[in-house]
Amino acid sequence: MSGSADAWDGERVRTWLDSRLQAARLDQAAADRRGYAAADDYDKAAAEEWACRALRTADSADDRAAFAARIKDLLARDEYPATGIHDDRRFDRHVRAQLRKVGKMTKANEGFANRLRYQD
Repeated sequence: MSGSADAWDGERVRTWLDSRLQAARLDQAAADRRGYAAADDYDKAAAEEWACRALRTADSADDRAAFAARIKDLLARDEYPATGIHDDRRFDRHVRAQLRKVGKMTKANEGFANRLRYQD
């Protein structure tokens, strides 16, 4: 695995996942208040919450290779069960996109220090 010169920091990864969980919950609440027009925004935020929760509960963040393997395992799934979402296919697509984003961050070992609410 290539990456930056910084050493892998599992605590920083867990902190980033926690901050993204909180941001996703806030985004879901905001989308819920906007109503039907924001259904895609709600599903996108719910997908981010699902992905971060699945990665956070695995306790594999201390080892970079184990964390990358967990991401690959999650990407290999056919579907991601969740309740309260508007469109299952769109939700699954957003979960995969979020997992690929975290996978790229893991491979490059960068981006986990950015804990701003709004990210690309």
